[in-house]
Amino acid sequence: MSAISSGQALRMAQHALFGSDTAQIDAELLLCAALGATRAGLYAWPERPLTPAERGRFESLLERRILGEPVAYILEEREFWTLRLRVTPAVLIPRPETELLVETALTLAGPAGAEALRVADLGTGSGAIALSLASERPHWQVLATDQSVAALQVASDNAVRLGLHNVSFRQGSWCEALPEGLFDMILSNPPYIAPGDAHLGQGDLRFEPSSALISAEQGLADLRAICHAAPRHLAPGGWLLLEHGFEQGTAVRQLLDESGFSGVRTLADLNALPRVSLACLEVLGE
Repeated sequence: MSAISSGQALRMAQHALFGSDTAQIDAELLLCAALGATRAGLYAWPERPLTPAERGRFESLLERRILGEPVAYILEEREFWTLRLRVTPAVLIPRPETELLVETALTLAGPAGAEALRVADLGTGSGAIALSLASERPHWQVLATDQSVAALQVASDNAVRLGLHNVSFRQGSWCEALPEGLFDMILSNPPYIAPGDAHLGQGDLRFEPSSALISAEQGLADLRAICHAAPRHLAPGGWLLLEHGFEQGTAVRQLLDESGFSGVRTLADLNALPRVSLACLEVLGE
């Protein structure tokens, strides 16, 4: 095996991944992982020769990406909010648009010194939403639930690694997993892709757990279940926040209306697409 420099390896990888919209960043991340280097280091010393072991590791990682495997699963990590999370094929890969749920929850709650809240994240997956909120508000009590035991293990491992002690975990389906008592806020990024959707055969979705992606009733079954059950678990004035597909805003607002919520509205993500709908459980007597 002839020696190559890190600069040559980077160019080789970008060429091999030419069909990807993220070829450059994918190549950089894979080479950094193989070398134990930073992205800045790659460009500071492009002439650095790869050892045979490093080249072997890099080519193995690159081959997996060429076959379509998501970089997050190859590297077993993904950045979300301010956290670096471990991810496995047991969980959905956290995406930037989901940060809108975290941002909205923090905005609704007010300044960091505001009262302690009891918050639930339904279908937590890697723990992205729950752990982000727990890190921003250490005085909150955050509960993360998931039907998948494997997903809960990933999320709880992330909590331990990040030193977040104000998060607890519970197995179960949506609101059925919630314990006694009322919550000030319930959040969820549930499955909302319709069965048979063409996107399921494309990109990273091919490798992600179908249970975290697909929902019956044109993608609305799980959103409906959460909307209908959540009022029994929210304190008066409590909020329900839901991520959904960009074409589902009208349907989700209708579900929230039907479930007795007030102040129903939908927020757009950074791509100006309707992404998060939220509503408040009306305070009795108002």
